[in-house]
Amino acid sequence: MVAAAAVGIVVLMGALAYELFLGSKVSLDKYGLSFLLGTTWDPAHNVYGALPYIYGTVLTSALSLLIGLPVSIGVAVFLVEKLKRRQNEAHIIGTTVELLAAVPSVIYGLWGLFVLSPLLKAYVERPLHNYVGFIPTFSGTPFGLDFFTAGVILAIMIIPTVSAISRSVLNAVPNSQREAMYAIGATDWEVITKGILPYARSGLFGATILGLGRAVGETMAVTMVIGNSTRITADLFSPGYTLASAIANQFSETSSPLSSAALIELGLILFFVALAINIFARSLLWRMSRMTKVRV
Repeated sequence: MVAAAAVGIVVLMGALAYELFLGSKVSLDKYGLSFLLGTTWDPAHNVYGALPYIYGTVLTSALSLLIGLPVSIGVAVFLVEKLKRRQNEAHIIGTTVELLAAVPSVIYGLWGLFVLSPLLKAYVERPLHNYVGFIPTFSGTPFGLDFFTAGVILAIMIIPTVSAISRSVLNAVPNSQREAMYAIGATDWEVITKGILPYARSGLFGATILGLGRAVGETMAVTMVIGNSTRITADLFSPGYTLASAIANQFSETSSPLSSAALIELGLILFFVALAINIFARSLLWRMSRMTKVRV
């Protein structure tokens, strides 16, 4: 029975990929690999290209890691290293951070739309535009619903995942690593930066990639704050689209078999990208745990 349950998961993954392939066959036959590089998405003329959506997905995911990763690792280091003698406080803070993962994404989207977006527009985007607007990244008119806001929302959403896994990785670092650093007169900062983090780098990288997988596949929160425009631009204050938000926004409005197949092909791309990211991250975490066991 348990073997059947395990095999059933593999069969389910294969069935998902097969159904997505069948649903997107019309688009695959018409465009082939050129679909990945097409920059025009025009349902009125049956012209479809996925590059604007791939670009939006990559940009918002990269922003989320740039913002969320330092916070996540900082939380993990604080809980494991600074509060190691105050377990009650560490448990309360850690549980609170992890509870962020239980908040539905639509709630994040509503909060981002009505609270975060106006705050970022007034106190972050406008000052950046006024003072460093000569840089193409910040040259656009602050809008509030754009790549930048979507990246910040995703950063907040990946913090629970990355920090929880990072805590487990840091807890797996042998105490002998810390004791050896302290024995040669290292400060707390040197122990963390030169002893613990380098030792745990594979696991921390795996946690980062898992957070990236969460960011890549996020739908509702991003759909509500990204502005929904098929543009490829370096300007972070420009509205855009991601693979997931395009499917969520447009699937109910498809007017032809080709448009439906094109959207399903976006889902096929997203499926394989998320699958590859998670497999890579799990392999890194497995390698980290295996190395730890060998060294112990």
